[in-house]
Amino acid sequence: MTTPTFLKDAKELLTEQGFATSNTWYHGTSSALVESIKDQGLKRSGDKALKQAAKQTMATIGNNYTETIEPVFLTQSKELAYFWAAQTVRNRSVRIEGDEEPIVFEVSLSDDLNSRVKTDVGAASLLMVKEGEAYMAHLAGIYEECGLEAPEIDLKSADRMDYLNKLGMAYYDYDIDKDSVNLLSE
Repeated sequence: MTTPTFLKDAKELLTEQGFATSNTWYHGTSSALVESIKDQGLKRSGDKALKQAAKQTMATIGNNYTETIEPVFLTQSKELAYFWAAQTVRNRSVRIEGDEEPIVFEVSLSDDLNSRVKTDVGAASLLMVKEGEAYMAHLAGIYEECGLEAPEIDLKSADRMDYLNKLGMAYYDYDIDKDSVNLLSE
């Protein structure tokens, strides 16, 4: 996966301590969701079409589908958000037909709202599956491009802040107002 040049920001953000944070965050998703996000902002568990497709699949095979409310996932890097956007497009393509592209939204939060951003320690379970392995490989490539050694994270004993600082994984457990989001483009 090649990250578009205008989204390459790791060289400015990444140090030996990890990715710098500020009141600016990024959220990667599918181009199919742009209008909804522009109209409503970022909603927790916001991809209703994908949730509905999963629910229908489970009903077809005779299982119940229990919908969970997921937070809005954020990262401090446009490059990392683009990785997750590409994953979203891939996941949607399995269940939803359409010509979708990975896109990244910038999220600007006030100091008060920014204090609600949490490090995504729950990502430990994600990192144990194939999608997480792909992320760690992508992340290692970014570190190497910046002349740094890729982080070695022991998922069982890692400091919770390593998920944010070294892996760029955060979440926001509230909806984000449309006035706080801006679609990034060249």
